[in-house]
Amino acid sequence: MQTLAAHGVKDIFALSGNQIMPLFDASLDAGIRLFHTRHEAATVYMAEGYAQLSRGLGVALVTAGAGLGNALGPLLTARASDTPVLLLSGDSPVGKDGQGAFQEMDQVALTQSLTKWSVRVTRAADLAEVIDKAVRLAMQGRPGPVHVSLPADVVLAAAETATTISISPPEPTNVAELRDWLDAAQRPMVVFGPSLNATRQPGLAGKLELATGAPVVMMESPRGLNDPSLGAVAQVFAEADRVLLLGKPLDFTLQFGAAAPKAGWAVVHADPEELSRARRNCAERLTRSVKADPVDVARGLAFGSGADRDGDWLDKVHEARTRRSEARAEDALTSNALCTAVHSVLQDAPNPVLVCDGGEFGQWAQASVSAPRRIINGVSGAIGGGICYAMAARAADPEATVVALMGDGTAGFHLPEFETAVREDLPFVAVIGNDLRWNAEHQIQVREFGEDRVHGCDLSGARYDEVVTALGGFGAYVTDLAKVPAVLRQAIASGKPACVNVIIDGTPAPVVT
Repeated sequence: MQTLAAHGVKDIFALSGNQIMPLFDASLDAGIRLFHTRHEAATVYMAEGYAQLSRGLGVALVTAGAGLGNALGPLLTARASDTPVLLLSGDSPVGKDGQGAFQEMDQVALTQSLTKWSVRVTRAADLAEVIDKAVRLAMQGRPGPVHVSLPADVVLAAAETATTISISPPEPTNVAELRDWLDAAQRPMVVFGPSLNATRQPGLAGKLELATGAPVVMMESPRGLNDPSLGAVAQVFAEADRVLLLGKPLDFTLQFGAAAPKAGWAVVHADPEELSRARRNCAERLTRSVKADPVDVARGLAFGSGADRDGDWLDKVHEARTRRSEARAEDALTSNALCTAVHSVLQDAPNPVLVCDGGEFGQWAQASVSAPRRIINGVSGAIGGGICYAMAARAADPEATVVALMGDGTAGFHLPEFETAVREDLPFVAVIGNDLRWNAEHQIQVREFGEDRVHGCDLSGARYDEVVTALGGFGAYVTDLAKVPAVLRQAIASGKPACVNVIIDGTPAPVVT
């Protein structure tokens, strides 16, 4: 705990358990606050959201055995979103290894494929060094999750105190050759990966566009170029003659390179595996492969002035990127109508933060609602973390107005965390677009098997708003589009964790042309 405090850690998201109670006790003297959740998965989702909003490290603390098992799923999202998360778990005593101790298991084997580094500490003397290394690995190079397993007897032993620690910034990369390569293009495209999004690197995309004249696209959705928040970019992307990926893997989201079939590609990434993947997918069309910090490279490219290039290309990409689906000209409470109403309220809210979960309603939310800072479910495609992300956003910025949009299926994953939000004083507004079904899967059945083969995707008209009221929050049930703005403002003004349960006519995710 002293080592974490030396690294600037002030908040940890935790769920108590036998083996980690010494860490709860130590947090008091270290001056670290514990946000105590109701499920271990919530601790990791909250750590991920906190890291993104604070542009720092997120820390989760869970107990051994099933506690760690419950935390595994969200590691996948943190890995895919390039988010620095330190997962600390309890463990059975080292002194009882091989004797069948309570919850004895190979915990490192469970996490190592989902993390940058997983390790079990076997001596108290190594604690400070291991925690220091874990923090550095999570933050440096390609950011991502790490796991440190802490046996019960190790955390009860005497250990040396931590020293003052600092993380050295990376050496700047010479971007002259890359700039020349980009300047030689007539229709260049620059693609940012998740770690360079507007929340974590505010203003960077705009500066790079001004400096190079090359349009920048941010990709952090499993739908790739078909992400509705990118408008109709997919339809102009194929015209690009050179594509520069900064921290963005060349994978399925870019059709393995087929998205721009005639383009030369360049990849800048801190992970050598991603450079190898790009070579496999693009072969001779990969003309530049640079192992470097993509944020550092992007900042380098954002200085100076760009090539004398026809501005029509930049305008064309901007127009495609901002294009949206046509709204139905009726008063029906559709997915799009609800999202449009939420957007209008959020624009007037002080210090807004938007959280969008996945699914069909989530795609409408990501396409139709915007805010200067945003957290989405990310490239992994996992859903269910929205409530946790919203709490984390409020923990990272107590002055923020946090609005989270999710479907009724998604809301069910972590609805009990509203009790956490009430207890820990983390107010936010969850807007549930409730179409009484798992709509993404429902649409697959309709599309691929026919209307008469739809089954197993229905949900009930459960009153999620009443559950939240019973847990101590604010709840509202809405069936009239005209009432949505007033109810949202009432929810924000309540100062409580709030659930606005809106019955909608669920529609397929938007397709922009």
